Amino acid sequence: AVRLIDNGARFICTNPDPTGPSAEGALPAAGSVAAMISKATGVEPYFVGKPNPMMMRSALNTIGAHSETTAMIGDRMDTDVLCGLEAGLETILVLSGISGRGDIDRYPYRPSRVIDSVADLIDEV
Repeated sequence: AVRLIDNGARFICTNPDPTGPSAEGALPAAGSVAAMISKATGVEPYFVGKPNPMMMRSALNTIGAHSETTAMIGDRMDTDVLCGLEAGLETILVLSGISGRGDIDRYPYRPSRVIDSVADLIDEV
């Protein structure tokens, strides 16, 4: 990737998530890899995925959904919830992943709802 970017390739990354969940605990994710490449090249990536609302709008258009009747469900305040809010969606933070209840107050925005597990939504689907 470093050589490609040095030779003029665009630096595009899916999302800025620094870590992702695993059974053994957090592992480095796309944002961590992008940070290494950015440090080596001096080029900042363009993130096409969350929290970029363009991705969410494109997905809604593709499936014919509307922001008024769609929710973003995710486990990260900094990408999932932010993406949903910027796209005008209801947001549901799931506490079974990266962000915990104590993390919510660190952000200037709030999810519409907070649940412990996606299993809590079964009766609503």
